[in-house]
Amino acid sequence: MTNLQIGPSHVEWKGDALEITIEERDKRLFNPFRRPVRGKVRVIPEALNPACFALDPSENHIWHCMAPRARIEVAMEEPAVSWSGAGYFDHNRGSEPLENGFRVWHWSRAHMKSGAVVCYEGERGDGSVFASAIRFGADGIPDEAQLPPSADLPSSRWGIARRTRSEIGFAEVSRTWEDTPFYARSELASRLYGEDVVSVQESLDMRRFASPLVQFMLPYRMPRQKR
Repeated sequence: MTNLQIGPSHVEWKGDALEITIEERDKRLFNPFRRPVRGKVRVIPEALNPACFALDPSENHIWHCMAPRARIEVAMEEPAVSWSGAGYFDHNRGSEPLENGFRVWHWSRAHMKSGAVVCYEGERGDGSVFASAIRFGADGIPDEAQLPPSADLPSSRWGIARRTRSEIGFAEVSRTWEDTPFYARSELASRLYGEDVVSVQESLDMRRFASPLVQFMLPYRMPRQKR
């Protein structure tokens, strides 16, 4: 499978790049204008990793970091903005809902001078814990590395507990991009394997996600269009 169509938007592999075509409208709550959101995003992997990783002993949840390092090119028509920079591409798949398999997880990824590193840890639904650090070479091949010390981060504005890994046991939140009742995504400054790095970090609380209140709120955050 080389393409995926969801409504008017679609994702397709074209040559050596993943091309994301966006044809949407701004559907945020209390926004009466429904402005168009239209453009293209190209993700160009520097190398591809063929290996997948199971996040639980039963292999109900699989994580695949396809492109540990990539370049990204964004060209939007509406609004008229564009930029390029460093990127990353992974995906998760599984045979059960995430809220069944996990209570919380913390994930981070950083570009290194050569390759990249991903730290992944959390608590599964049965109460067991997992933690690993994986270094990817410039060729995209993964290699399990020694897990750096844990570094606590300040909770998000919604009270999501955040944690990461850093060589000195300390990391600083530079800015937070996504802050929701069950999920936070941030930029960090930390140190890993002898290098000062900028990391992308996320913390997810599936207990919050599964709560009746959050489930009631979700349609307002991500409204559906009636046919």
